[in-house]
Amino acid sequence: MVARSKYVIFKQKVFSAIVTNATAEPKTAKEAIKNSQWLHAMQSEFSALQKNDTWSLVPPTADHILVGNKWLFKVKKNTNGSVNRFKAKLVARGYTQIPRIDFYSTYSPVIKSSTIRVVLSIAASFNWGVRQLDINNAFLHGELTETVYMPQPEGFVDVDRASYVCKLNKAIYGLRQSPRTWFDRLKAILIQWNFQNSKADTSLFVYQGQSLVYVLIYVDDILITGNSNTLI
Repeated sequence: MVARSKYVIFKQKVFSAIVTNATAEPKTAKEAIKNSQWLHAMQSEFSALQKNDTWSLVPPTADHILVGNKWLFKVKKNTNGSVNRFKAKLVARGYTQIPRIDFYSTYSPVIKSSTIRVVLSIAASFNWGVRQLDINNAFLHGELTETVYMPQPEGFVDVDRASYVCKLNKAIYGLRQSPRTWFDRLKAILIQWNFQNSKADTSLFVYQGQSLVYVLIYVDDILITGNSNTLI
């Protein structure tokens, strides 16, 4: 049985549908919710968004312009082809955003290829280690400066406030300004950690103290190198 919740799911009984291909990726949320594995993936995504304080529910007003959203589904597989996990993601319909109302700036700098070559050549010359990482759900860490409203996610409408809308506090995937808000947040944190932002390449950050560390940023992919593995 599915635990009772104040979130109504399409006003229909939730059940596990018997499908020919259990790993088929659903085209719609209504289709996904009939399968217990996809339903669990949706619930996990929704819980993560709530935990991150992604939005606040507010009463709608006549001047609210809503940015649409939709669910996307993807089967993540292992290298041998077996299923790793079922992933559901709530994304904004960014093409419905209106310039100077829902967003102002969308540009996010990325590291220059020439900067990568120079830093890697320095690392090779001094035999430094190079680490690569990417940030899970990077865009969800971006804090919005614009006021953006969207409908409650399909399948997860608060029954006590069904007419309310979501006022976004954080960026979500699909928003036009999501890459910029993520970069601004990461930049602020690195500067707080005493990194210097390069004037030659705004996606290069350098820490110079007793040790030297370079951080190169390409959206949510990051390279780190320097003369101190401990500091890295």
